[in-house]
Amino acid sequence: MRPPTQPPSPARSATMRAVKSRDTGPELALRALLREIRPGYRLHRADLPGKPDVAYGRDRLAIFMHGCFWHGHACPRGAREPRTNAPYWRDKIARNRVRDAANARALAAQGWRALEVFECELRDPTALKARLATALR
Repeated sequence: MRPPTQPPSPARSATMRAVKSRDTGPELALRALLREIRPGYRLHRADLPGKPDVAYGRDRLAIFMHGCFWHGHACPRGAREPRTNAPYWRDKIARNRVRDAANARALAAQGWRALEVFECELRDPTALKARLATALR
């Protein structure tokens, strides 16, 4: 049986409060690529499930920019084990993944497509740009 999870320490909480939720570096890089492909998107639409980072209303495409670690991506950064309070962070990441799937289902129920872009994909902008262009066709 796993020990109960502990909330993060006050120092960790202060660090986490400083983490931005919008206009992050990866999100700005994604938006720069999208501007080259097709401008005219809207940001953080609160009327859509999950408040996507970018939304193309005409195409009914919602794009989420995910950090690999926070959303449990299957890449080296996403698969690394937290060093402190590991049970808490494993549970947190699992909840994020469940929430992401629920948001994608809710968007699909409204006739929208959800596209997840992970931070590590920004390392190959050519491939990511091709993926985004295909999604916007």
